Amino acid sequence: MFTSSGIHLRASPKNSAYRFYRDLPGLTANCMIVSMVGTADAFSGPIMKTNGILTGKFVLLLGIGCAVLLASGTDANANRIPLPASINLTIGDQHELGKVQPATPEGDAAITQYVNFMIGLSLGGSGHVIIGPHDVLVNRSTDDFGQLPGPATLALRGTGTTVNLGLTGGTYDYLFAHYGGPRGGFAEVWYVGNLSGSISIPSIGFGHGLSGWALFTAAGGAVPDGGTTAMLLGAALGALGIVRRFFMG
Repeated sequence: MFTSSGIHLRASPKNSAYRFYRDLPGLTANCMIVSMVGTADAFSGPIMKTNGILTGKFVLLLGIGCAVLLASGTDANANRIPLPASINLTIGDQHELGKVQPATPEGDAAITQYVNFMIGLSLGGSGHVIIGPHDVLVNRSTDDFGQLPGPATLALRGTGTTVNLGLTGGTYDYLFAHYGGPRGGFAEVWYVGNLSGSISIPSIGFGHGLSGWALFTAAGGAVPDGGTTAMLLGAALGALGIVRRFFMG
């Protein structure tokens, strides 16, 4: 006999692996019955087919398999969270962290330096970032966000006025938007660590058109899934270990 995974099993009633694969469809159907009628009743049909041979390992294997399947389905339903309503960020609003002028150069290393320098400024403070021949003025707004996470690390760059921050607040911490051409222009930086979902940013800022944006993460940011995925992975690995011991026992 060959299983769907290509494993050859000797078709003998005394072969525990053969009996397991033979009765697998019936066991799967009975998983939903376990929580209502109990393990013994739910598996009474498959148990009768194994010539009355019932071991503690067999019942434990089936119980853990059902538990993993049911937990996975529950987690999938619990995480079907719709994106929050779109938020419109504006220049100088309450989410503003600061401004950069002129925002050039605008390479990955340069914009990361601007954001981290801004994080270190006091409320309403300003300072200069010198990159080669460029003297860049960085201003911090007076909006107080408490202790800012840092250092900032560039995570994603994009274009357009719509930015997806993900389902969970804290997935990203800072949003950098550049307005103007590659030889100058301005940049607006927002703190978005307390925001989530799809947001929009202005297409025009400081009299210049939007040329692109960048999202930054920082140490200590939120974990979107709260560890649920790791928990389910651990349960699945535990079940695989019991399967191996069942067939070798």
